[in-house]
Amino acid sequence: MPALAGLMAVSAAGFGTVTVDDGRDDGAVSSSSRQAIGRPYAGVDAGSTNGTDISRSFNRQVYEEQRATQEEQLAIVAEQRQQVEQDVESYAEQVADQWVIPVTGYRLTAQFGQSSGLWSSGQHTGLDLAGPSGTTIVAAASGTVKTAAYDGAYGNKTSIVLDDVDPGNQTEMWYAHQSRIVVEPGQKVNAGDVIGYTGATGNVTGPHLHLEVRPGGGEPINPEQALQEHGVRP
Repeated sequence: MPALAGLMAVSAAGFGTVTVDDGRDDGAVSSSSRQAIGRPYAGVDAGSTNGTDISRSFNRQVYEEQRATQEEQLAIVAEQRQQVEQDVESYAEQVADQWVIPVTGYRLTAQFGQSSGLWSSGQHTGLDLAGPSGTTIVAAASGTVKTAAYDGAYGNKTSIVLDDVDPGNQTEMWYAHQSRIVVEPGQKVNAGDVIGYTGATGNVTGPHLHLEVRPGGGEPINPEQALQEHGVRP
C-alpha cells in the first residue's frame, strides 16, 4: 500500500490535479453561463413584451382583420355581379322587343296598298326592298319559324310567328322571293339572326325581299307602320 500511495502522488505531480465528477454543482459553471443557457430561444428574456408568444398573438389579430376586410370586399363584388346579371337580363328583354331592318343596301320599290296589275290581288300586300340577289336577310323581330318552303307566287318564303306582338294573336311576318332559305320550321330566331338570302323566285320583276306582317296569320297590315311602332323606319 505505501508503494501504491507513492505512485499516485507521482502521477498527480506529473499531470496536475485529478478531479472526480460526482454529478454535483461545485460552482465550476459561472452564474453568467447559467443565465445564457436559460435564456429563451428567441433571444429575449422572460417577461419581455417582444416575446415570441406575444408576437404570434399580434400576427393573428392582423390576419383576422385582413380576412374580415377581404370578406367585405367579396360581398361587395358579389352584389356588383348580381346587379350586372340583372342588368344583362333586363337588356336582353329590351333587345328581344326591338325590331331591325331585315336587309341593308336596299331600295324601297313598292309600298303597302299600291295598285297594279303586277299583283294578283290588284294591290300590294307588303313592302318590296330591292337589292342585289344574294343579299343577307335577317329576322326583323324575334319569333319561331312556322314555314320555310316554296310558296307559289311568293317563291321561297319563310313565315315567322313573332314573340312580342300580342303572343295570343300569333302575328306572323313573311319573307318572300328568297334565293335560299337557311332556317327550318320550329327554329327559334332572334332579331338580327340570318334566315336567308334575297332572290327572284316566284312572281317578280327583279331580285328583292317582299316583307309582310299578318296578325293572327290572317289579312296583312302595313309593315311600315308595324316597323315604325318598334322604332324602325324603312
